[in-house]
Amino acid sequence: MILEKINKPNDIKNIDSCEYQKLASEIRQFLIEKISKSGGHLASNLGVVELTMALHIAFNLPEDKLIWDVGHQSYTHKILTGRKEKFDQLRKFGGMSGFPKRNESDYDAFDTGHSSTSISAGLGYAYSRQIKGGNNSIISVIGDGALTGGMAYEALNNASRIKGNFIIVLNDNNMSISENVGGVSKMLEDVRTSQSYYDLKEGVSNTLSKLPKGDLLVSKIKKTKANIKQFLVPKQIFEDMGITYLGPIDGHDIMKLIKVFKVAKRIDHAVIIHVITEKGRGYIPAEKNPSLFHGIGPFNIKTGKPLVTGSSLSYTQVFSNKLCSLATADKKIVGITAAMPDGTGLSKFKKNFPERFFDVGIAEAHAVTFAAGLAADGLIPVFGVYSSFLQRAFDQVLHDVCIQQLHVVFAIDRAGLVGSDGETHQGIFDLSFLSIIPNMTIFAPKNAWELGVAIEYAVEDFYGPIAIRYPRGEAYTGFEDNKEPILYGKSEIIIWEKDIALMAVGNMMITAEIVRDTLKDMGYNVTLINARFIKPIDTELIDKIVDTHSLLITLEENVFIGGFGERVCCYVSNNNYKIKTLNISLPDDYIEHGSVDILKRETGIDSTTIVNKIISTYREIEGL
Repeated sequence: MILEKINKPNDIKNIDSCEYQKLASEIRQFLIEKISKSGGHLASNLGVVELTMALHIAFNLPEDKLIWDVGHQSYTHKILTGRKEKFDQLRKFGGMSGFPKRNESDYDAFDTGHSSTSISAGLGYAYSRQIKGGNNSIISVIGDGALTGGMAYEALNNASRIKGNFIIVLNDNNMSISENVGGVSKMLEDVRTSQSYYDLKEGVSNTLSKLPKGDLLVSKIKKTKANIKQFLVPKQIFEDMGITYLGPIDGHDIMKLIKVFKVAKRIDHAVIIHVITEKGRGYIPAEKNPSLFHGIGPFNIKTGKPLVTGSSLSYTQVFSNKLCSLATADKKIVGITAAMPDGTGLSKFKKNFPERFFDVGIAEAHAVTFAAGLAADGLIPVFGVYSSFLQRAFDQVLHDVCIQQLHVVFAIDRAGLVGSDGETHQGIFDLSFLSIIPNMTIFAPKNAWELGVAIEYAVEDFYGPIAIRYPRGEAYTGFEDNKEPILYGKSEIIIWEKDIALMAVGNMMITAEIVRDTLKDMGYNVTLINARFIKPIDTELIDKIVDTHSLLITLEENVFIGGFGERVCCYVSNNNYKIKTLNISLPDDYIEHGSVDILKRETGIDSTTIVNKIISTYREIEGL
């Protein structure tokens, strides 16, 4: 096997060119086998095998800097930089990350997990090189999906002024996570269909160069190229910005890629290389359904079917079903996603109400202000978004929605620990950054039923900005007998006793129930409360708790700073209450990748650790 020769960085440079295609096939098979066991991002990685190989052959890493946008397509890069043996621990706690990590390898130039960042980061490297007087190459890879993000254009605007070589590789597979939408996608499609022009141009140049004084003829022809191109190729936004455009290039032709990269290295300003790839290439199930295989758990290689299938509804499906039900009766409801109709559950809404569904591409900031405009004119926009991606639209939530108190509903999926995707995707900051914004209301349901009624409350019974946050995965169906109607700012009392009070947020109610049962078996009196509202907190209930309890515990899957527990502590302190508070929350840190159960133990929010903390604290209070 050729892949056996790849054991350390730059081993690929010792591979004969006649073996490149076989190596590409072996890498694909390696990825399919490994990801079928561990889960991970498959389709995107299968699509960039030849592209990654060509980059490693044409450039001198790590002296040259290679920056991957998003970074979930960096698996081949990891193989080629000596990390092949680490794939058995891919995305597992303590194992190799599924994204580039500077602390993992010198060959990972920049940590990436969110999209549209690579051009900005690469430009920083390029200007640093200019200041230091270096001459290494800087290469930023960005997908056509990521190019829908506004930050990419802010960077391109600056890149057009750079003096010195800066290479942008546009990996165009007509996909982000789901199929691309909008004007950028159409523009690139127009370019793709102009391949005949580029084939003609290359053929003419090669033929003339072989003739006497042929180079002079080619030079004269190039002077009129811009005028000819206007008739044959749609006007290029990149060249209009002063960025040289090369392509489109077959992203699976290694020799052609190497050739164009060597040409690009000689250009003394920003150059964009448009590469056409196929997401999921080499594995038929992924080719047919690249969205499904974007991020997938363990699966059967022969059938492409997941090995574990949930029989119960996920929180995402509960949200989807409820929103569609409400939209049937209320034509003012509209659904918005930022390139994630499948992940957020809005695909069903799109199918049922296409005229009221909007996929804005990877553009969360735009999505929020767009929602604000819809709300200002009387519609009820519901923005389905992952917690970690809403971070990208903080200013728009504050400035465009909350100042005007507009009725925008934020359906925040993947809130709390999400596991294997690691630091960039953990949804552990939303309570903090949303809680500081005036006019924002935040609700966290305890189970599947409560999510459904919360969506109905937010859409039909509430007016103003409201966020409903819920976790990834199977919707909890416990607490079936606890179905108190939602009252603004009020918590739900599940069990009322005395001495110790547990006040839990959303999904932490499952843990709180286990903690209470354990403490009860040990002889303690324990009150159990479903917080429901994170903002505003239920101060009247806290006033009641302090009369009959000596210890109040808050539980949340969010960092402490700015979270629910801190707000409760501040209220208790400001009122000089004598009750002792204990906050169970995540540390002031970034949480690495790993299974959620392991991460809970490591961060101290598992039931066993919580019980021990409560007993220790309560004994101190009682002087035991």
